[in-house]
This record gives sequence, C-alpha cells and structure tokens, in this order.
Amino acid sequence: MAGPSEQDKLSDDWGIEDIGAADTPAVPVDESEMSEEERAAAAAAEWAAMLEGGDGDGEGGADRVLNQDEIDSLLGFDSNAGSNVELTGVQALINSALVSYERLPMLEIVFDRLVRLATTSLRNFTSDNVEVTMDSISSVRFGDYLNSIPLPAILSVIKAEEWENYGLLTVDSNLIYSMIDVLLGGRRIGGNIRVEGRPYTTIEMALARKMIEIILEDTHRAFEPVTPINFKLERMETNPRFAAISRPGNAAILIELRIEMDERGGKIEILLPYATIEPIREQLLQMFMGEKFGRDPIWEGHLATEIYQADVEIEAVLHEQQLPLSRLLNLKPGQTLMFERGPSDPVRLRCGDVELTEAIMGHIGKNVSVRVTNPLNPPKVTMEAFEAIDDTMEGR
Repeated sequence: MAGPSEQDKLSDDWGIEDIGAADTPAVPVDESEMSEEERAAAAAAEWAAMLEGGDGDGEGGADRVLNQDEIDSLLGFDSNAGSNVELTGVQALINSALVSYERLPMLEIVFDRLVRLATTSLRNFTSDNVEVTMDSISSVRFGDYLNSIPLPAILSVIKAEEWENYGLLTVDSNLIYSMIDVLLGGRRIGGNIRVEGRPYTTIEMALARKMIEIILEDTHRAFEPVTPINFKLERMETNPRFAAISRPGNAAILIELRIEMDERGGKIEILLPYATIEPIREQLLQMFMGEKFGRDPIWEGHLATEIYQADVEIEAVLHEQQLPLSRLLNLKPGQTLMFERGPSDPVRLRCGDVELTEAIMGHIGKNVSVRVTNPLNPPKVTMEAFEAIDDTMEGR
C-alpha cells in the first residue's frame, strides 16, 4: 500500500485532488448554514456530477430524463406550494369562472347563421370548395387571449359602429397562405403552408383584407335579424400589443371558425368583449324562436287582418274647457256653462286618446250624426306596411 507521499505524487501527476475521496464517505452538510453562493455552487456541482454520470444509478447523462419535480424546480415552481393554500376572497373572484356564453342562447344561433353565410361567400370569392365550421364558443380573458395567439398572424381591429365599441378578428398564418395560394392559382398541394422569418407582403395584406371584409359583411347579415349593426375594419396589425382594445382582465366571447379548402386552411377567431355586446344583451338572452328569430309572416298577416276587423268606439268631442277646481266644486243644478261654439263649428272625433279627424254635427231623423270633413290622420302602421314586411321576409 502506497504511503501518503505516494498518493500525493499520484494526485499531482493525474490532476486528482484526492484519490481516496471516492472511498471516503461524504460528510453531510447542513444547507441552512450555507450561504447563497455556497448553495448555488453545491447545486452546480451536483448537476455537473449528474451530467457526467455520477448520479449513483450508473446511467449516463445523455440517457437521463428529468422528472416533473426537477423541471418545476428549474422553472422556479414549487409543486407543493399552492396545492394546500386556499385562495383569498380577492383571488377567488379574479380566478373565478367567467360568464358562460350559454347564458346568451341567441349568440350561438347568430354564429351558426354566420357559418352558412360565410361558406357561400367564400365559395364565390375563391371559386373553390370551401367549408366553414364553428369549432367552439368560449369565454376568455382578453389578456390571456392575446398571449395565446400563435404568431405570425393578422389581427384586425373592428369597430361595431352602432354599439360604439370594438372587437378583434384574428386570421392565422395557415389560412392566409392557403387563401393566397388558391386565389393566385397555386399548385393546390394539400397540407398547411407556413412561411416564417419575414413579414407579410403588400399583396398578401391586400388579399387578407378582402377576405376579412367579406367575413365582416357576413357577420353584419348574421346579426341583422337580432339588431342592425355594421362592423367596420379599423386597422390590421401583426403585433398583439398594438391590438389592445380592452383591459387584460376583461371578459370576452371567443368564437373559433375553421375554414377548409381541399385539406388545407386555417382558423379565424372573432373576439367580442362583453362590454361590446352589452347593448344587445336582452336580445341575446332570448331563447331560440325559430330560424326567422320569432318573426312569422303568416301570423303577422293573420293578426293584421283580425285587427282591421275589430270594432272600436269613437267619441265626438263637442268642446273642452278648463275650469278652476273651486268653480267646479260649486256647480249646482240650473247653472249654465257657455261653450264658445256655433252650430257649424267642427267637432273632433277620437278613438281613446288618439285624435282621428274633424266632423260637422247634424241629425238624421231623430238621431244626432256627424259628417267627416277632413281625411283621417295617417296611422303609423298600415296594411301595406304588413305586406311589405312579408315581402322582405320572403326575399331572405
């Protein structure tokens, strides 16, 4: 057995600090007594030993797979922290589930109508077989949605003019390049097309703008049975930071539409903050009342006919006069009230509180009668108006 001097000599020759260190049991060190720098150095040494295969299991560093706890530790997460900690009142409110779109039944009907309209419009636009489907309708926070947008993409800021608020329409890169390939006569190779590392060209932006305007026009037509609304394209952005139309914590409705063209295509996402659709909240809360949104031209015509055949009571008002309450209370039998009216002065014909026209009083035999001298005041709703409504509904 070599003496201590020989071990030192061998250590110097081979660059080894201590040959007997492998056989010497490690002395446990209390990490609480170590400084931050010492703990960091110890952790680095441990990782270096693991990468060199010194993890004690005999496995090489290339074959070692980190477990979830180690990954969480590297990323700064503690798997034990938060699992047994109850949320405070404010945190529970912030992280609570948002208002579900299912509380707005008419909203899904509107976007089902948009799917049908957009399918027809995009087929005419591309002269190709286009299928539009709705993937989902969900509630999200605006900030979370902006952070989840896969780039590159085109974010269109749209303005709902009648609601005086904004929305967001996002077109992903796959759909943009697929649409451009179809419009410009590409080879129509199946699969998604993705070009990275460069911004969109002027031609690509112009064609994408045309497609977005078609979608917005169809969205206007889809909302028309519920409320008249025009969506105007304000601007197109490629950076989500420049498309901030709401606060990050505000709730919004997210509608995901998938457009397929011969095994290729992509997604369009329409995001409407709850503040934007607040003006029509009452209409969206209604239950589904048929494809025509509750309007039945047959019943409208029937009701109009019955109303025109109804009997109404008409009053002929000779004169009206205002009297002090004191004089009215002192009226006694035999007193005379003078009306400043002559026999040929016209009287007014009323139906309830609605004044119809004027007439001249007379008599036929033993009955008092009136002769209409002026045409009736034009009513707000006529039979022609009902017929016009029927023609409009049939035209749709």
